Order: sequence, then structure tokens, then C-alpha cells
Amino acid sequence: MKFTLSWLKDHLETDATLDRITEKLTSLGLEVEGIKDRSAELAPFRIAHVVTAEKHPDADKLRVLTVDTGSGTLQVVCGAPNARAGMKGVFAPVGTYVPGSDITLKKGVIRGVESNGMMCSERELTLSDEHNGIIELPDDAPVGASFADFAGLNDPVIDINLTPDRADCAGVRGIARDLAAAGLGTLKPLSGGRLESEPVKGAFPCPVSVTVERPDACPLFVGRVIRGVKNGPSPKWLQDKLIAIGLRPISALVDITNYMTFDVARPLHVFDADKVTGGITVRMGRGGETLKALNGKEYALDGEMTVIAASNGVESLAGIVGGEESGCTEATSTVFVEAALFDPVRTAQTGRRLGAESDARYRFERGLDPAAVFQGMERATRLILELCGGEPSELTVAGREPEWQRSLPLRPNRVKHLGGVDLAIDAQIRILKALGFAVEREEADGTLRIAVPSWRADVHGEADLVEEVLRVHGFDAIPVTPLPCDTVLTRPALTARQRRVGLARRTLAARGLNEAVTWSFTSAAVAALFGGVNEGLRLVNPISADLDVMRPSILGNLIQAAGRNADRGIADVRLFELGAAFRTPAPDGQDTVAAGLRAGQAVPRHWAEKARGVDVFDAKADAMAVLEAAGAPTANLQVTTDAPVWYHPGRSGVLRLGPTVMGRFGEIHPSVLEALGVKGPVVGFEVMLDAIPLPKKKGGTAKPMVQLSNFQPVERDFAFVVARSVEADKIVRAAKGADKALVRDVTVFDVYQGPGVEEGAKSVAVSVTYQPADRTLTDEEIEAVGQKIVAAVVKATGGALRG
Repeated sequence: MKFTLSWLKDHLETDATLDRITEKLTSLGLEVEGIKDRSAELAPFRIAHVVTAEKHPDADKLRVLTVDTGSGTLQVVCGAPNARAGMKGVFAPVGTYVPGSDITLKKGVIRGVESNGMMCSERELTLSDEHNGIIELPDDAPVGASFADFAGLNDPVIDINLTPDRADCAGVRGIARDLAAAGLGTLKPLSGGRLESEPVKGAFPCPVSVTVERPDACPLFVGRVIRGVKNGPSPKWLQDKLIAIGLRPISALVDITNYMTFDVARPLHVFDADKVTGGITVRMGRGGETLKALNGKEYALDGEMTVIAASNGVESLAGIVGGEESGCTEATSTVFVEAALFDPVRTAQTGRRLGAESDARYRFERGLDPAAVFQGMERATRLILELCGGEPSELTVAGREPEWQRSLPLRPNRVKHLGGVDLAIDAQIRILKALGFAVEREEADGTLRIAVPSWRADVHGEADLVEEVLRVHGFDAIPVTPLPCDTVLTRPALTARQRRVGLARRTLAARGLNEAVTWSFTSAAVAALFGGVNEGLRLVNPISADLDVMRPSILGNLIQAAGRNADRGIADVRLFELGAAFRTPAPDGQDTVAAGLRAGQAVPRHWAEKARGVDVFDAKADAMAVLEAAGAPTANLQVTTDAPVWYHPGRSGVLRLGPTVMGRFGEIHPSVLEALGVKGPVVGFEVMLDAIPLPKKKGGTAKPMVQLSNFQPVERDFAFVVARSVEADKIVRAAKGADKALVRDVTVFDVYQGPGVEEGAKSVAVSVTYQPADRTLTDEEIEAVGQKIVAAVVKATGGALRG
């Protein structure tokens, strides 16, 4: 939302400085994103008088000018075709930075003639794209004066970032109201001059009938015909306002609607009435219909989109953009003016589906003031009559104003209880009244009865009223007070589930991964790659078209983040995130997940170590480290190969405790990476922290103390030939279970496929450590344990001991 300081002062009587105003805007929740002060940028440019203009001796298209700058005369070489003696223009002296050309002027010699500065075109000052000649100023322009001051370019432009709930501040009027409530001035009345809002008497019945087929899509539509108008350029004051905020003046009729949109957040539309046949019908679009819009684009419509149509077809996309066919031109003499309310959700969905952005859509999808439809029509009518002349008809009205009236109780002590500020009742009342709320006191218990104004659709409860009081009073005025602690804590401040989240975070950070925080949303296209979209998790009003569903997996967001890093030259990425992944919209349909990924090189190039890329075992190690830190019984976990489809089917695994999935790991499937535009390989993992069993409560069986043996351990190696489909984990688990008293550890140290091993089989070699607790093992006992191990592995895998 952009506006100029002078535009703000049309509504706010204030002597506050620009710095004070912008500081207060941010503290009110209207975050200032930027301030553009053209007067500072254009400060060196001065009004100059061309005294003489002679042809350049060595160039037919150049002229040598003698320029009076107000502080002396200079010689300037100029190539503009309109440069001539007697004219006044804009001069830039040596040393000036010219924004349109991105150069800093130096004294130069052009074809043998010295040049001291430049006479400027509009493009060189970034005023427009016009560069066929230098700027020509009126004869009464004061020589030597600042061009920015003379041209009215000394008006700072303020750009604020609105939150979706503050539709009232999508107009300068609402912003001024907030500042006035905060004590930075007085809100001017909306009356007098071009802001007059008294009803305009119609001279004849409106010849255009209006029918609304779907009141839920358009609860109120107000229209009026004005005949005998003369459409031409709008006056300078109006053009200056629009140009300052980046809008191109088109014609008086169109400029009035744009002015109303930004001034009081009331979008309007004007149709050339002579191009609209039959009456107006507000209805849903139909399959096969198209609209060629005023923005030059053509849109294909469907039955979920609200349109404004006549008998000759669709004339406008309701609340978004008008049609080219019925647009106003300089030849327009009769207009039909429309002011309406359109369903915010349907407007937002239509705009996203079509990719249609407009200032009207920005306001309609946030929810407009339902009581300002008639007021907007009257003000627009007066502006049209003032600037274009004409004769207005009576109003034609379809539908009715929605019920918006509501009152809320406010107990004055709630400001202290909820916000920590002990604010006097009179101060609370003053703030609320300044914001437009009506306040009545209920003498019985001191409760205030607050009537919410029509433009504050975001206020629904007592807590909202408290927030309004605190916001205007100043969040910085909330005292810093430590929470009271009257009793000694008898239990840990964090639960076991909460502690394991912190342990997982520290563990992954210690392993060299960087924590990322991504949206809990993703696009439906990305969600489809990670298990699909549960329709109950699709957002009704997403903050962005590519964030329209709750994420089924954190990995999708992390992979896209890795891709953005790679695009900026950082190919070796290690990221993790702890957050929610969503299965269903039910309360128990989300999981707390620790997810991470590695991309690029696991070991970078180094003279002492061989470089290698990331692989599935890096992801498995990360997952196992998280499970170990979170207290999972990692020694009892089984590894299976039924990982989800977003993992590579031959380079992935699932960590289970019985039927319970504790985690997943593996190389991300190449098709997923291709769909997300990320170069592989990328490996990732997901650990379901909620699935890890909680530790037993005190009073249960205590975990036995670790018993250290005084006797020498014994290591033996075994190699088994098994089918290629057999997981190495089956061999490890079978060997461990052969003699639980003696076998302390089993590790895989070799996997071989090739000559000497039959087709479809592999050789897996394991090292087994025996640890006796009470004696030194004899050769016979060692041999007996070895036979047990061989028998257990053969039975579990169907393989054989390799000879």
C-alpha cells in the first residue's frame, strides 16, 4: 500500500515529521517497507534558461547551448531536437548522478566542443519513458530554483506492508484514522470539496437494470448512469497523486476509480454504457466463456468465478478487472458506474486460479467496508460531475447491505490482565472512540459496551478490543515484569516429549547440519510427490498460490531450500528442521518430525582424504543419532526396505520397532528431484519423535547398571552367502540373538558380489565380538558359540556359511 505524505495530510491534520509518522506507523502494526523521497534524488537538478542555441560545428544533430543556471552561464552540448534559444528546461551540473542513465556527469569535450553538464529528458529523471526531447518548462518557471520543488516531486512516498486482517488500512483514510488515534494529529471530516459525501439527486430513472443471481457471491450491487460526460485527461492534482504511487494516469473517469481505491479503499468500475447491451447480470461464469481484460490479457472462465455480464457477454471479472470491450475511452459520453460487494474468498480463489493481480482484488479479498458502498457511489458521482460534467440518474440497487452491526463487552481490567498495562478507563475509551468504535458504559458492573464500526471486520471478541487499546497505546509501553513464582517447582519444567525435541536439535547441529525454518504449508504439486493431498488439509484462503496445502512431509520444503542454495553457488548443503508434518485434519493427524537432508559432497576434496558424495549411509547415521539422543531403543530396531515412494527404492530403509515406524532414510528419488528442479544426489531422513516410547515412570523396573568385564573379548569373522534381497540387518540381528549372554557386538565390514558368488547372491561378512563376564572362554566354547551363530543366521536368512 503506497501513498504520499501530502495525500495522508488530505485526511490528517498534523505537524508531525516524516520520521515520526513512519515510526508510529510501524508501532501501530502498519509496517513501513520503504520511503522514496524524490526530492533527495533530484536535489541537484535545477531550472535553467537556454540563452542561445547554435549548431555544433562538427555534428549536424548537436547544438551548443549557452545555459543560464541562475548562478551563472555554462556551455552545454545537447542532442535533443527541441533544444532552442529561449526555452526553459532542467539542468544537471557536473558531478550529478543521473538516475535514468545510471551515470555521474563529468566535464567533457564532445566533437571538440567543451560541455559542462546536461539538459535532461523525462527518462533521464525516471519521470517517464519519454526521451525524444528535453523537458520543456513554462515561461514563468523560476531560473535556478529546484526542479523537484517546482514539479511537486518533493512529496515522500511511503510504502507499508498490510497484514490480511487490516482491510480498512488499504485506503489512506484508514491509515490516517490510526495515526490520529495514536495522537499524531486530528482526523479531518470526510466532507467538503471533492470529498463531499451527501447524496446526489438523480435527474432520471436509471436505464440499466441489475440482476444478482447469487447473493452469496454479490450481496449488494449499486449502479448509476451518468450521461453527457466529457472524458479527457484528469486534473494535475489527481495525476500527481497516481504518478507518485506508480500508477499511470489514463483518463479522468478511470483515474477517479483508481483514486477512490487508494483514498478510501473503495474500488469502483466504470463501463461505457453505450457498449453494454441489455441489463447487467451478476452471475457465475460458464464453461467456454472468455474475457479480454483491460490489462491486455484474456482469461478463460468457469462456474466458480463471479462475473458481471450483459446480453452481449461477460463485461467484467467481478472484484478483479474490467473487460476491454466496455472500457471507457475519450469518446465515451455515457457511463455506468458500479459499486458493489463481492465474496472475499471467491474473489481470492478466482484471482489465484487465473493469476490475475489488481488493486481491486487486493482489497476485495480482504473484505471491504459493507456500509461504504452507497457512500462510495455518491463520492464517485460528485468527482465525475466535477471533472467530467454530465447528468446523473437515480441509483439502481440489487441486494442489500449485509448485517455487520455487532457490539462486544469490554471489562476495563482486562487490559491489565491480558496486556499487563494498567490504563485508565477514560484513556481506553478515548482510544476506542478515535478508532471509530462507539462506547457505552454499563453502570452496574463497569463493563463497557463497544459497538464495532463497519470497517473493522477483524474485531470479534474482547481480546481483540484489548489488542486495539494496547496497539494504539504502544506495545513498547508494556512493562517488563518477570512471571511470579510463589512455589518451588516439584517437577521438571519440560516434559519428556519436549526435552527430546531439544536433544534432537542439538544432536543434528552437532553433526554439522544447519537448522532451517520453512512454512508449514506447501503447494499441492509438491505435496503430491510426498504422499498426496488430503482434501481436509487444503487451505481455503492461502497466503500464496504455491502454499495452498499443509505439508505431508518436511522434506519437500528442505529440498526446495537446498535447490535455492545450489542456485546461489552453495552445492554442499546440510539442513534439518523440527516441526509438524500433517496426515489428516484430525487433532491427532499431525506428527512431530525431525527431518534433514545432505546434498553435494560428504567429504570435500582434500590432499589427505578421498572426496566422496553423500550416500544413504550418511542419512541413516543422522537418523540413528537422533533416535539415540531421543531415547529410542536403537539396539532393538529393525531395518526394512519398504520406504515411501519419494525415496530411491534400492537405496533407502525404514527403522521400525515392531510394527511402529520410528524413522525413514535414504536417497531421494530422482523423479522427485527432477520435479523440484534440484540436481542430485540428495539424501534425507525423517524421524517420528512422537513414535518413540516414553521412558518408564519412577517406581518401575530400573535400568540395570552397565557391567564391565575383566576378561579379554574375543573377535571372530564370518562370511555368509545370501540372496541379494536379504537385508544385512537380518544377519546382524540373527547373530546377536544366537547367544545373548556372550555376543556383545556384531558389525558388517564387507559386502561382495562378483566372481566366486553365484548370480543373484551376495557375500556379507560380519565381525562378532564375544565378551565373557565370569571366565576366559576355552577353544571349545568359542567354537560352540560360532556354530550357534552360523545356525541362527542360516535359519533367519536361508543362506549358507561361505567356504
